[in-house]
Amino acid sequence: VWVDGCFDMMHFGHANALRQARAMGDYLVVGVHSDVEVEKNKGPCVMKEDERYAAVAACKWVDEVVKDAPYVTTLEILDDYNIDFVVHGDDITTAADGTDCYQIVKDAGRYQECKRTVGISTTELVGRMLLLTRDHHIRGTRSVKSPIQGVDEAAIANFSQGSLPAGALTGIAHYLSTSKKIIQFSSGAEPKPGDRVVYVDGAFDLFHTGHIEFFKRARELGDYLLVGVHDDQTVNAIKGGNFPVMNLQERVLGALQCRYVDEVIIGAPYSVTKDVLEDVYHVDVVVHGASDRPTDIDGRDPYELPKQLGIYREVEHPCLGLTTTAIIERIIANRHVYIERQARKAKKALAEAEAEQREKEVKAACHL
Repeated sequence: VWVDGCFDMMHFGHANALRQARAMGDYLVVGVHSDVEVEKNKGPCVMKEDERYAAVAACKWVDEVVKDAPYVTTLEILDDYNIDFVVHGDDITTAADGTDCYQIVKDAGRYQECKRTVGISTTELVGRMLLLTRDHHIRGTRSVKSPIQGVDEAAIANFSQGSLPAGALTGIAHYLSTSKKIIQFSSGAEPKPGDRVVYVDGAFDLFHTGHIEFFKRARELGDYLLVGVHDDQTVNAIKGGNFPVMNLQERVLGALQCRYVDEVIIGAPYSVTKDVLEDVYHVDVVVHGASDRPTDIDGRDPYELPKQLGIYREVEHPCLGLTTTAIIERIIANRHVYIERQARKAKKALAEAEAEQREKEVKAACHL
């Protein structure tokens, strides 16, 4: 099976499409477009191509990644990789000239569709940050300077008043997960007798290659990786500002799709407790980033207990320059470009909706 795309700010919606595609066949090959191809046909990406390649490769349903895949899917590349058919979501993707990127494979009878995950997209995530929304969190007690704080909101508002079509910037429309979706993303694997269980925790907001590499290094210290994901109120109280950008359910699914993660504690306490170390599985090692020195709301060291027990380990953060904050700063620094991109997408969606409505009216008139 072949799937291709930009996979910018790789999120669980992308992962869900890959999960569905993998279930349709036996081996999943994912083509990822280069920065040049994406910018030519769609606009600039938030994440660089190497970051996007790595994010896709870390998804547990992906068997192979093809770098610099063509934006318009060709029969030649399918034959090069022994592909039976292409899978894409139930939305239209067009190239710079307006042509359907999958028309060639559709005409050849080598195209199938999967269901798109409603409520999440790269566009939606960018919109959350561009709008600088803060009303989706209960205010925390800690005042921490966020990269979103201090940005000229009036400047952004000027773009959205009169110059953009409705919907060019999306609001907060957080995805609400279900038990079925959690089960679909969960590996269901239990640690085997004698396995060394490793525990890591964090917000894991806007899941990115920095998180992936951290999980990979932590997993190398044992046999089974248990990930604690903090709830929204805790993250906001600790980090302040607009954090987290993604809600708890979204962040849990982001972690679960990673091939290095075996299980997740949903809403894990910020300070590692005896319950965390013993109630789910017996934890042998607690791992944290060497460059990060967090404190709980009361000022205590959240890793005090594992340090006392002698099971605390630190690993060097593999991508010091890539953090959730850095991603937000990229978007804010280039907000003019992204706002224009959102406007183009909104105009395109409006044109498609109007064309569909005209077609319905013509059919209705013919029927009469």
